[in-house]
Order: sequence, then C-alpha cells, then structure tokens
Amino acid sequence: MKNTVSTFRNKKSNNEKISMLTAYDYSTAKLMDNAQIDGILVGDSLGMVMLGYDDTLSVTMEDMIHHIKAVSKGAKNALVVGDMPFMSYQVSVENAVYNAGRLIKEGGCQAVKLEGGATVCNQIKAITNASIPVMAHIGLTPQSVNAFGGFKVQGKSEDDAKRLLQEAKAVEQAGAFAVVLECIPAKLAQLITDSISIPTIGIGAGAGCDGQILVYQDMLGMYSDFTPKFVKKYSNLGKMMTNAFKEYIKDVNNSSFPSDEHIFKISDDIINKLY
Repeated sequence: MKNTVSTFRNKKSNNEKISMLTAYDYSTAKLMDNAQIDGILVGDSLGMVMLGYDDTLSVTMEDMIHHIKAVSKGAKNALVVGDMPFMSYQVSVENAVYNAGRLIKEGGCQAVKLEGGATVCNQIKAITNASIPVMAHIGLTPQSVNAFGGFKVQGKSEDDAKRLLQEAKAVEQAGAFAVVLECIPAKLAQLITDSISIPTIGIGAGAGCDGQILVYQDMLGMYSDFTPKFVKKYSNLGKMMTNAFKEYIKDVNNSSFPSDEHIFKISDDIINKLY
C-alpha cells in the first residue's frame, strides 16, 4: 500500500520511527522499496554523487525531473519526495508553485522538499494551497553553503538554537507535513521534535528525531570524496564494486570471460558451409 503524508503523521502519533534514504534511479529505488523503506528523497545531492558537481547549486529542474521520474517508477510503496533545486523557489512565490507543480506532474513524486525556515514560509503556504505536500528543511541547508561559509553544524549558540526552534514552528504553521533537521545538536533536535506536531527527519541530528535519512552512497561506502561524521557505513560496496571491476578486467584480458556457459552456440555444419 502506497505510503502518503498521512502515513508519516500517523507514525509520529503512534511513536513509530520513519525510515528514509535518497535514491536517484529506478533500480536502486526498487531495491529500497522491496526492503520496505518508508520514504525516498530524490535529493539535489544527486549533483555531487551522481553528476560529479562540486556542490548542489548547479543542479537544474531538468536534472531533478529526470531522476525523480526514474525513482517514481521504481518505488511502488515508498513516499517519493522530490527536492526543489537552488533558485527554483527563491525568486518568487509564483515561481515556487510552478516548479513544485513540474516536479509532481512531470516527475511523478508525491511531495516536494525545499530548504529554509521563515524566509520560505510564503512559498510553503502557496505550494500546499496548490495541493502539493511540502517537506521543509532547516539547520544545515546545503544550498546556503556559501552564506554559511561551509558545511558547519548549526544551532550551537543560544541565539541560533532559538532561531531553529522558531523556524521549525514557522514551517509547521505554514503547512509543511514534515521537516528535515540537518547537522544540529541532538538535544536541540529532540526539543524541536517534542515542540511540533509534524514529523522531524534527522540527518546528523541524533536519534531523538521522528525519523532518519541518509544519502545511500554514503551509507554503502560508494562515495569516497567526503564522508560526514554522522554517516554509519552499513556496507563497503564501493570496495566490493572496485574489486569486481578488477576481476572482470582480468578475466577479459586473459580470455577466461566469456566462458562456455556465457555463449550462444551454432551447429558446426552450418559454420562449415559458410567457408
């Protein structure tokens, strides 16, 4: 049965945890769906882990729609959330609603995510008024990396902690159905979680959140450029894949692949008639 925003709300009400991962293609989304993941975020992190960009700022609407469409075809049960890329919602409320609609209509996701607190509440209200569910995102918001001066933990000072608590309440009031808390102290995340009625999805925010999300290449050891402190590696597929590639190259070079079991055969009589 397809998960919806109501599924997320009910899980918080029933004190059940919410599991989310990122995905960017059909095959991976299908594997996660078969594992019964609650939700899949097609994150703008695809710019770094899939497209090789230095950050998420270069990701376009076309990039997002392309990958959301693939994931949506593979995820039959998980709630699919599409990330709104940089400058797809900041320019104006009208622009935000239009681009959110594109992700839903052309990509096939069931909700969108955008970064920011009080500054994007008007966009959240307008998008939800257009019957599009919105997941908010506060704390470390990667699209604001230049303003932050790098990837830094947020909310460590009293003023910043108060601001994040206020922003969580603001996005809830604006109509967001959930909020991602990224790279904030665990005790602050717990306070925010207890202070709002919508689910909190943590990434580097401790176990007190209502749910958790990770970039799947990070938790599987497939992305080696940088590994955040908050990532737990559940497997080292990157090393396993490299070893498999090396084994394949070796088999090709010494002609042990393809072997007899991998080829199609034809009668020698037919071949002899061709000479």
